[in-house]
Amino acid sequence: MNEIKEYTEKVFEDIKHIDEFGNEYWLARELMEVLEYTLWQRFSNVIKKAIDNCENSNNNTSDHFISADKMVSIGSNTKRNITDYKLSRYACYLIVLNCDPRKKVIALAKTYFAIQTRKQELSEKEYSELSEDEKRFYQRSLTRKGNNSLNIAASKAGVKNFDKFHNAGYRGLYNGETANDSATGLGCIV
Repeated sequence: MNEIKEYTEKVFEDIKHIDEFGNEYWLARELMEVLEYTLWQRFSNVIKKAIDNCENSNNNTSDHFISADKMVSIGSNTKRNITDYKLSRYACYLIVLNCDPRKKVIALAKTYFAIQTRKQELSEKEYSELSEDEKRFYQRSLTRKGNNSLNIAASKAGVKNFDKFHNAGYRGLYNGETANDSATGLGCIV
């Protein structure tokens, strides 16, 4: 495991995922490792406490703790189902509040998730006060970030020709029309 002095808030950004709708989430098993838990049984107890906290604060737990179970190979051509969760920022915050406070990484995690949650609250309030042009600019920025995450995932999956990859996605969205067709006005919009 990394030395604690190497921990910065970047470790939490590095394990953050973005879904197809632009929503960010963290996987519980990845968070477990960063928070220096070695046994799932112990970490799952922390998750259960966080779920209880979520319920007790009248939040819908299914919005914050989404089941993401998966099959993993355990050798000899055998697979086993393991429990995992897609966690919202709020769920991560509740989890770190219930973690072992003696770990320095937990203090960093509490600070990171508290500050990021507050930034998001401010962003939502500020967003509602933006002009339509400012909202479009903001949405474009989110799209750029989403595309960056997509490129990283595609690269990890072995994609080499990103032009072809993105054009295939574009054709899927626009009834076979390529990005080039749209830019030159040759495509037809149905």
